[in-house]
Amino acid sequence: MHVVATAGHVDHGKSTLVRALTGIEPDRWEEERRRGLTIDLGYAWTTLDSGEPLAFVDVPGHERFIGNMLAGLGPVPAVLFVVAADEGWRQQSAEHLAAVDALGVAHGLLLVTRSDLADPGPALADARARLAATSLGAVEAVAVSARTGEGLPEVRAALSRLVAALPQPRAEGRTRLWVDRAFTIKGSGTVVTGTLGEGTIAVGDSLELGGRAVAVRSLQSLERPVTTAPPVCRVAANLRGLATAQVGRGDVLLTPGAWRVTELLDVRVRGLAVGELSGELVLHVGTAAVGARVRPLGDDTARLVLRRALPLVAGDRAILRDPGSRALAGALVLDPDPPALRRRGAAGRRALELEGYSGVPDLAVEVGRRGAMSHVDAQVLGVVAPQGNPPDSVLTVGSWYLDTAALKRWAQSVRAAVEAKAQASPLDPTMTVDAARTMAGVPDRSLMSTVVAHAGLELREGRLGVPGAAEASLGTAEAGLRAVEQRLAVAPFAAPERPELAEAGLGQRELAAAERIGRIVRLGDDVVLLPDGPARAMRELAALPQPFTLSQARQALGTTRRVAVPLLEHLDRRGWTRRVDAAHREVVR
Repeated sequence: MHVVATAGHVDHGKSTLVRALTGIEPDRWEEERRRGLTIDLGYAWTTLDSGEPLAFVDVPGHERFIGNMLAGLGPVPAVLFVVAADEGWRQQSAEHLAAVDALGVAHGLLLVTRSDLADPGPALADARARLAATSLGAVEAVAVSARTGEGLPEVRAALSRLVAALPQPRAEGRTRLWVDRAFTIKGSGTVVTGTLGEGTIAVGDSLELGGRAVAVRSLQSLERPVTTAPPVCRVAANLRGLATAQVGRGDVLLTPGAWRVTELLDVRVRGLAVGELSGELVLHVGTAAVGARVRPLGDDTARLVLRRALPLVAGDRAILRDPGSRALAGALVLDPDPPALRRRGAAGRRALELEGYSGVPDLAVEVGRRGAMSHVDAQVLGVVAPQGNPPDSVLTVGSWYLDTAALKRWAQSVRAAVEAKAQASPLDPTMTVDAARTMAGVPDRSLMSTVVAHAGLELREGRLGVPGAAEASLGTAEAGLRAVEQRLAVAPFAAPERPELAEAGLGQRELAAAERIGRIVRLGDDVVLLPDGPARAMRELAALPQPFTLSQARQALGTTRRVAVPLLEHLDRRGWTRRVDAAHREVVR
């Protein structure tokens, strides 16, 4: 299926032409038919001679309903621009063309209607020249009379050529449906309709709308039940989990977790100079119309603060409209996740950065600005690696993209922090990974192993240090520690007492340093064993009749109660032994 929207001045025959092409009345309201004036969006469809279905979104032409017109035009890829032969170019013709140009619509067909009332040549030549100066460029033009039927076959043939030239939409991946209608069907519940431009919706899908989880109960397209709706198409989705009062035009049906909603975005403005824009405008995107506060950045760039968050990505096109002056400007979304502007001159610097932005997200730029970016955030923002491979300036580390310049910067910061700690506390020359990460500003702990390796540091039991610094930190206590190690190598459970440790120069700080580098294990404040002491104790205890008493354990280990009690408690905590009752333990097998 393909979908096109109409555009043109009020009463130039847009609805009449759609009715003649489809046999369907696009004006849905009784007031529209009574007044002969389209007020809201209308919908109709036909089958082209090629066999392809074509849907029309018929928009109102009156200036009072420009908001409705923009909601109909926003999601569609092509436009039928209508000019009456007997009236020629008019004010709303210009305003509608400005909207088409602002949205960057590149595919269209010029139809000069009421050709039975006047020579269509002058109106056709004038309108074709005006369209050629916009995003539409040179378009095919056809003169037609809906009243007599003259030219209708040529219109249908031109429509076939138009849709054949439309780009193939993206059917895979995430879905975004801008809602243009919401209503209730008795016995079924809430139904939303819209023009599906990207992604596919299927019966049974779990989606979200306005932050609420919804399920697709059933689907229709062109009033026929379907199980799946691929783009581009008109679709009606019957939703479970949503009341009609909770949804309306401008809401968006989304793949859960696949889009980032934003209230802040940087845009490139075309059609008007940024300095000409009012500080308060209305942003029209998709079917939404949202108030926006404008902060100029450069000659053609601005930051928008939206009154309501929307799911936007770089490359989205929108319209900025001043309701007072009726002035329109196009807005190309450059960055839906821009950096904060906190310092003096930040706006000017940001404008210089945006000069290189095209609306196509660049992985190197986005990762470079942040230092690191999770794969999930990259996907949500529409950032993808070229040909599936990151550029040279970007590394893949687990589920993160990491900028090489940021890696170097963070590694230098982490090493400087560790070296400063070693200088300030020679007996405690290490620091925790989390402390180092916070000081360097590394965004995620999973990146620290790469940063630590790049910094040339060593990681032991969650602490970072310069290689060899921990061993050197013992200083004059090294000789005493070696003596203790030699003693325990012969009698592994004959732990020296506190006076003996003090005589060896091993106070609490020295013992803590020795434990950090894996030279000893401390059980309490003054019981010291070699690191393999607990494992050696387990071998002796496993040979005892089970369960065993403290006395039996002490005798098997050849040690004192001073050592045996904290050692058994240590083994209990590790889950290697367990208490059976107040007097007995057993080995956990």
